[in-house]
Amino acid sequence: MDYVREVSAREIYQWDPEDKLSEPWSIRSNNGGINPTLPPIRFRIVAYDYGIKENILRLLRQKGFGVTVVPANTTAEEALALNPDGIFLSNGPGDPAVLEYTHEATRNLMGKKPIFGICLGHQILGFAFGGSTYKLKFGHHGANQPVKDLRNGKVAITSQNHGFAVDPKSLPSNVEVTHINLNDGTVEGMRHKELPIFSVQYHPEAAPGPHDASYLFDQFADLIEKRK
Repeated sequence: MDYVREVSAREIYQWDPEDKLSEPWSIRSNNGGINPTLPPIRFRIVAYDYGIKENILRLLRQKGFGVTVVPANTTAEEALALNPDGIFLSNGPGDPAVLEYTHEATRNLMGKKPIFGICLGHQILGFAFGGSTYKLKFGHHGANQPVKDLRNGKVAITSQNHGFAVDPKSLPSNVEVTHINLNDGTVEGMRHKELPIFSVQYHPEAAPGPHDASYLFDQFADLIEKRK
């Protein structure tokens, strides 16, 4: 079943947290302190809402992204017409294999803009690359999943909530697996070797580390900066 259509936004909107500053969320500076105001917007991005978490939007804004949220069935042409600097693919519920309209849109965005995906967005990217997913015998749930970055050997403690995983054997040779789960060896991150596209299966915005995975949002900003 397509659960994403049930939870996605119904129309395009700008996520503006200026009226939310009274709510209890921290605005952190690069040195770890607390800022009383939001940083200036450096980049404008389109965020596909497959069931997006509020804290992902908060972290994107904290990192200097101005965010336009679009419904899950937004075409690549409609997203590009908004003239974003980058594309974000959100988390969401259900089986990614049935979301063919998201595979097509993502495939048509590849090579046009930098792309960053989290959780379901990571799985959708797997299909857009030409790969596939499979159902886990035991899904990953909770805030203590160890994930290893294969590029530098660092291990992060992550929060996860998913029942499917990208099949590494299905990925083409121009896609690199960057992270694995140390409990069962499943794919936790990947990147395209030629295009500015990367993703992670876990939830960096949940931050049980608490800052183990915050670098991913900076990595997205760096990719955009290099493409401008």
